[in-house]
Amino acid sequence: MAQAVSAQEVSPQAVAEYRRKLKDYLEARSAFEEVASAYWNAIAEKRRTRNAKRRAHQAVMLDDYVLTQPPVYAGPKRPVNPLPGPEPEEPHRERKYIPVVTDLVKAAADYFQWTPDRPASEIDFKRAYARFAENTGLTREQAVRVYAFETGGNGNHASQSGFHGSRAISTAIGYNQLLTTNTVELLAEQGPEFIRLLTDRAASLSGPARKAMDHKVAVLKRMVALARSVPDDWSQHEKIGDTPQGWALHAMVLDIDVGPMLQTHKLLTSVIFARAKGYIRPLSAAELEMMNLTGDGTGLDMVTMPQAMREQVPTSNFFQRAGYERNPVAIRNNTVAKLLAITDSRMDANSNQPGARELAAAFQKVAQPCGPSCPATASARSAVR
Repeated sequence: MAQAVSAQEVSPQAVAEYRRKLKDYLEARSAFEEVASAYWNAIAEKRRTRNAKRRAHQAVMLDDYVLTQPPVYAGPKRPVNPLPGPEPEEPHRERKYIPVVTDLVKAAADYFQWTPDRPASEIDFKRAYARFAENTGLTREQAVRVYAFETGGNGNHASQSGFHGSRAISTAIGYNQLLTTNTVELLAEQGPEFIRLLTDRAASLSGPARKAMDHKVAVLKRMVALARSVPDDWSQHEKIGDTPQGWALHAMVLDIDVGPMLQTHKLLTSVIFARAKGYIRPLSAAELEMMNLTGDGTGLDMVTMPQAMREQVPTSNFFQRAGYERNPVAIRNNTVAKLLAITDSRMDANSNQPGARELAAAFQKVAQPCGPSCPATASARSAVR
């Protein structure tokens, strides 16, 4: 086994060369950070300007966007320290723990004495999702193509973003990749309706099934109360989502009854938002994914943009710096037009995967024979049509 290099074994010349290269590197990085900070500050300022113009019902023009691409660092790489020990210039940053499914289930048991009802098979969850989505106005094309993009066409109801071994890169889970904050927000905003639907379902049951559903309703009421205990604001919901109690709420995405409701409303609220803002044309799946990916307001900014502007406006206008730099798809497809095109292309390819075909078949199976004229379907869709 090779022994660790001691400080005495490193020549003075090697140390001097390292320090020279380190100085060059730090100066280059500092100069780059100055340019990059100015760029991303301009992105934020332009976004504030667009938001103000929309509030004042003024047209957003091409010069309301930053039209140059983000600067890319092209200076020297950080040299390798020949001396033993950590780099003094690199402060240790503690990585925030990302909860995984087992953490969510444990939190639900610890804080709410409840365990989500998992599907006996994945097709059961797909059919429950398709049934709820179909009856609330989400189209098969929207649901299947977003699922294909978000999960690669083969994800299950508990698929977690970037999960490797026992670690994940995000709390995003399921067909439409809900974050803990998404779940808290949806429970705060849609929770009363979820409670009503489960209460109605419980009334049709008896025996142990009725008892289990009554318990789930009671748990859901407590979870909704927690989600609604703070102002209806993303940052407030994010704070709850970062706690073990918030992890417990996120366990609802795994439940065969509530999970499909949450997955549906993750997309449906975007459809309703676009309608409320006067966007009448049905959203394509790729456009809906932009809202799913970047948030309703930011996504609608892209969706309502004329094609000629889409060809010119960089995707960086719709991200925070950290989010953009972690998103290779947005970096490689660096205009709105290119990002929409690659999204459509991936949806096309991934829609042929077994999971996506199975979800499409689930929609076909639950579709009502009498079609859109069915009273129940027409009534449910009236909110989004």
